[in-house]
Amino acid sequence: MSFNTFGHLFRFTSFGESHGAAIGCVVDGCPPRIPITAEEIQRDLDKRRPGQSRFTTQRQEPDAVKILSGVFTDEATGLQVTTGTPIMLLIENVDQRSKDYSDIKDKYRPGHAGYVYDVKYGITDYRGGGRSSARETAARVAAGALARKVVPGMSVRAALVQIGPHKIDRSRWDWNEVDNNPFFCPDPVQAKFYEQYLDGVRKSGSSIGAVIEVVADGVPAGLGAPVYGKLDAEIAAALMSINAVKGVEIGDGFETATMSGEDNADEMQMGNANKPVFLSNHAGGILGGISTGQQIVARFAVKPTSSILTPKRTVDRYGNNTEIMTKGRHDPCVGIRAVPIAEAMLACVLADHYLMHRGQVGEGVAWPFEKR
Repeated sequence: MSFNTFGHLFRFTSFGESHGAAIGCVVDGCPPRIPITAEEIQRDLDKRRPGQSRFTTQRQEPDAVKILSGVFTDEATGLQVTTGTPIMLLIENVDQRSKDYSDIKDKYRPGHAGYVYDVKYGITDYRGGGRSSARETAARVAAGALARKVVPGMSVRAALVQIGPHKIDRSRWDWNEVDNNPFFCPDPVQAKFYEQYLDGVRKSGSSIGAVIEVVADGVPAGLGAPVYGKLDAEIAAALMSINAVKGVEIGDGFETATMSGEDNADEMQMGNANKPVFLSNHAGGILGGISTGQQIVARFAVKPTSSILTPKRTVDRYGNNTEIMTKGRHDPCVGIRAVPIAEAMLACVLADHYLMHRGQVGEGVAWPFEKR
């Protein structure tokens, strides 16, 4: 299986399966002398960790990360810092229940990747999906914790803004609320509603989809490339690579189809710091594939968890029609745990483009230009 590596200059290769001994990644291209500890990485992993509420899978994984290489104690500061060499991050699996899948090992779960893996490779890991499991995303979150530190002054935050047909009220958006409820929801009123709503979904043995919004602040202007390295294209590809994601939009996205040119234009005026100030951000902080210096804003849709208790028609590996009912521990709304994954993937893209930009143009150009 190829394509296990993400990124260009800042890149990581993930490894491991859902029911294997461990998962993890090797981060390559991380600049030297960046302070990092396992505790910092663990904070991000704890947001993604399963079993923290009744609204996520009850698989109990501590997701304890170990840094096995690529760091050293700086004698001048006493801090553990990156050395510029490959950084190996390991997370052991401790709560696999492979027997939950023994009854369906020859049946394809609708909505899962078992059939296409068999068609492509002639083998599939039926124990939770192997590499196709969302368990792999823990490695991405670990890599993202490093990526957050590459771009000076950058912050990346994400929030759940919709479950099923129920959207948040944006007038109540409060970033401080995101860590105060099990949904990473910035609307405290809607978060209370989601508790009752998802309880009903969970108790019925079904599942529901969600929409996640991810925002990056402090991104310098100039990241990205105009043709095949567009920043928004690479962000979209990164977010689409997350399990169960079926749609991505940048800025106002599909809403721009309803706008006039006057409504959609992000007008500009000179600000106090001798830099332009944008009067709106319909473009989501990217124009012509290059960052504008505004907030980078993206949203993505996560489909309902395919593993539900309702019997469904399917076929087996030997070409026979059959029925399947999935047992085991599954998320009633997998979109909830996609929030920290979204932050990680956006951070990795921006770190990668920051290093590529620095490598190509150095400190950049002096703007505004002198009139001649």
